[in-house]
Amino acid sequence: MAQEDKITAGSLLAKQAVCYIREHSGQKFSLSEIARALFVNRNYLARVFRQETGVTLLQYHHFVRCKKAKKLLAETDLPVAEISAAVGYVSPAHFSHQFKKITGCAPSLWRTSRAESGDLSSGV
Repeated sequence: MAQEDKITAGSLLAKQAVCYIREHSGQKFSLSEIARALFVNRNYLARVFRQETGVTLLQYHHFVRCKKAKKLLAETDLPVAEISAAVGYVSPAHFSHQFKKITGCAPSLWRTSRAESGDLSSGV
């Protein structure tokens, strides 16, 4: 079996963490909660996840929420504040900040640019 075909304990743990984050993306949770759910030490989980994915657990959580927000922005006329709440952010300002950090533009601008370009797919 080739080296890249092997499933390591680290890659399996990272996949389990990804599943946990996706299933709970609309909720607030901590690194300790994920580690407890996966029966591992929180520092070990954080280190392995970063090694396997290249991002932190928190960054990945924001990416997942942003992906869901893009879909809602593209497919609905919901106000940004409602989308913010729908994807799990308490503060619309924090949502907008994270969305802009990931996509390079504000949610309302992202929605407008998608409509103007005629690209109504979610782009996620």
